[in-house]
Amino acid sequence: MSLNLTALILAKNEEKNIAACIKSVLFAGEVVVIDDFSTDRTAEIAVSLGARVVQHAMEGNWGQQQTFAIQQAKYDWVYFIDADERMTAELAAEVKAAVEKDEKYTYRNARLNYFWGQPLRYGGWYPDYGIHLLPAKGSYVTGFVHPQIHHDYEERRLPFDAHLIHYPYKDWEHYISKLNRYTTLAAEKHKAEGKKAAFSDILLHPVGGFFKEYILKSGWRAGKIGFILAWCHFYYTLMKYVKIYYLDKSNAHIDEE
Repeated sequence: MSLNLTALILAKNEEKNIAACIKSVLFAGEVVVIDDFSTDRTAEIAVSLGARVVQHAMEGNWGQQQTFAIQQAKYDWVYFIDADERMTAELAAEVKAAVEKDEKYTYRNARLNYFWGQPLRYGGWYPDYGIHLLPAKGSYVTGFVHPQIHHDYEERRLPFDAHLIHYPYKDWEHYISKLNRYTTLAAEKHKAEGKKAAFSDILLHPVGGFFKEYILKSGWRAGKIGFILAWCHFYYTLMKYVKIYYLDKSNAHIDEE
């Protein structure tokens, strides 16, 4: 008898990641890949492993893509997993048990991030709890940068040692590319909410961000990579507020015809 669970994967050009991701959730009743019209072998690989592929344009809106994914689910429960994530055996056991009990809760689980082969357990990177398992009925998602899952169920946490493995960055170029994209989206979100930034925000928030990640969240315990990532968080915060500050300002020479 199939497990009453649909594993949902949003993907675009993930041919290097998609197979390992799908294999980690094959215990689900079905695996559905929402493919943003990949130009590589993502869809082909997914189909070869038994996944159902549905092509749908994301158009920069992660929330609407996740909502669309929920609507494609055959089963009553859904589990969101990204192509660069892998479910551990411990987490799979917890997910199976929760679905079989069929108690209508929304579940958060931990995620252990790896970068350059090193698990990031400090600096705010762990346990990195997020909603992944939930009943499909009545659930939907909104948001561009950090999507919010909306549901009508009490939330519970699965044990933190039953976690996802996450490989968020391929290399430093990938990290910087994501940083640039996310800071732009964050600035646009602030603008849409009618928020502005003062020059003092550019001066103060990055320093506070570094102190929080490196000192308060013990990033220093991760060694060299902890120090580097805390400084990267400083730069992320700096660029976010710089972009917010300049959003409503004109770059005159660019506007000239």
